[in-house]
Amino acid sequence: MKLLLPVLFAPVVLSLTSTQVLAAIQTRTVEYKHGNTVLEGYLAYDDTIKGQRPGVLVVHEWNGLQSYVKKRTEELAKLGYVAFAADIYGKGIRPQNPEDSGKQASIYRQDRQLLRDRTNAGLQVLQQNSLTDVKRIAAVGYCFGGGAVLELARSGANIGGVVSFHGNLDTPNPKDANNINAKVLVLHGADDPLVPDEQVQAFATEMRAANVDWQLVSYGGAVHSFTNPEANNPPQSLYNEVVAKRSWQAMKQFFAEIFR
Repeated sequence: MKLLLPVLFAPVVLSLTSTQVLAAIQTRTVEYKHGNTVLEGYLAYDDTIKGQRPGVLVVHEWNGLQSYVKKRTEELAKLGYVAFAADIYGKGIRPQNPEDSGKQASIYRQDRQLLRDRTNAGLQVLQQNSLTDVKRIAAVGYCFGGGAVLELARSGANIGGVVSFHGNLDTPNPKDANNINAKVLVLHGADDPLVPDEQVQAFATEMRAANVDWQLVSYGGAVHSFTNPEANNPPQSLYNEVVAKRSWQAMKQFFAEIFR
């Protein structure tokens, strides 16, 4: 029997502001809290769909909740989901250069419990939304966020699945995989120097030992950040249009399975 770990802080929604992206897609900035820390997430949904629908939590890259992840959140809403992009760093903390991004990301990579709690706080906002079918929820993350949604799964979150796009796969406590209730899909660049083969093999060992329902798709020729059109720092990170499309299709197929 797998045990669920408690979420230590329930988020409190403080305020909403609204903008319209397309005729049907509505977006809102959602201010909420984790403990005493104010966070600012991003909600998107299709207002032509009536009633509840599956929910998808989205976790940002190492530079915080900025335009790329907001775009992905809107694209998920176009697919018919209610999508909520969590804010791990806090309101107003949006690093503008690699040095500051690295400093922020390291805070949470060095404190995985804090990372899990912040991600769970975002999950609670999505669960509390009246449009969300709480029995059909998934989480996706990009780079830093890919590692975050894997830690969410390791925390024992009661959700259907998690998808990591070019995310970190390491964890300080591999045995926490025994808490995983979700199905796991990892979409990985086979030539990603930031996630070397040793880390991939350790992840596979972790998943097998815990008897997790997991998949790992390794894309040849792809490195870190392969889904982001703005990534242009070879050989570490580089956009790959073909792999970006393939991985998005893999996510859609995964959702069709877990949400049916």
